[in-house]
Amino acid sequence: MIEIRNLVKRFGPFTAVDGVDLDVERGEVLGFLGPNGAGKTTTMRMVTGFLAPTSGTARVCGVDVGEDRIAAQRTIGYLPEGAPAWPDMTPAELLDFAAQARGLARSERRAAIGRAVERVQLGGVLHKAIENLSKGFKRRVGLAQAILHDPEVLIMDEPTDGLDPNQKFEVRKLIREMSPGKAIVLSTHILEEVEAVCTRATVMARGKLVADGTPAELRAKDPRHGAVRVRVGVGADLDAEAFAALDAVARVERDGDAFVCLAAGATSPAAAVTELVRARGAELVELTPLEGRMDDVFRALTLGAANAEEIARERVEGAQPEAEEVTL
Repeated sequence: MIEIRNLVKRFGPFTAVDGVDLDVERGEVLGFLGPNGAGKTTTMRMVTGFLAPTSGTARVCGVDVGEDRIAAQRTIGYLPEGAPAWPDMTPAELLDFAAQARGLARSERRAAIGRAVERVQLGGVLHKAIENLSKGFKRRVGLAQAILHDPEVLIMDEPTDGLDPNQKFEVRKLIREMSPGKAIVLSTHILEEVEAVCTRATVMARGKLVADGTPAELRAKDPRHGAVRVRVGVGADLDAEAFAALDAVARVERDGDAFVCLAAGATSPAAAVTELVRARGAELVELTPLEGRMDDVFRALTLGAANAEEIARERVEGAQPEAEEVTL
């Protein structure tokens, strides 16, 4: 549905997007992640035909965006960053204008607008000026115009920006409902949103894609993924060196009064750790399996190896986990 090959965009001497290759299939919901300035929005603008690439190609539903931009855009629903709209229009007027611009016949327009309004719950503000709406309702107006023509490809930049928790839940539910028949790309800085709705995620840094996989595969890049947190009774004849000597353990980190045993391979070290504790006649107070954290993986991927070492130090020093919604 989306085919990107060696896409490059330069602004003078600055390279914003540097040789991106990416495919998105029907039924996929792709989370497009990256820090500010990574090149996400520039890439989305090139795919949607609002910005010409310096080199490379983007094809949407088999149409080369550079060769036939209008034909490609007919298949796309686009929610840009900030959801720009004419402030003196009402949502009803804006959606009617968008339906006409999309070429919908008069008989189709009312039904299409009705479906979009119902899906994003705009009925209560349909005839109010957009400039008087809250940020959340403005965002929903933008989402309504993006899905108005039931596009095969849906590209959204921060789709839940400004929405309250209940509204976010409804939008995520809508994305999941639409996903089987579409290719959906959403840029977001909320990592919890990727876990909630995305079947796949890519991470972009310094204009390049640095990771691509399912949310579970990205979490697995965390060195602590598959590790176990162990606490033993007071006076036990066990230290970090004893656990580190196990074949199933790659290395051991301290976490307060606990040991974190990192897995040496794909198999959890839990069984080997348990056997060692029992063999030493010690009390096993805690044995907690750990999963990778996407926020730590994101930081390591986008800021480099030095940052990965900093993350490890924070953990050893007892740093608290990030909040559920991490702004990056």
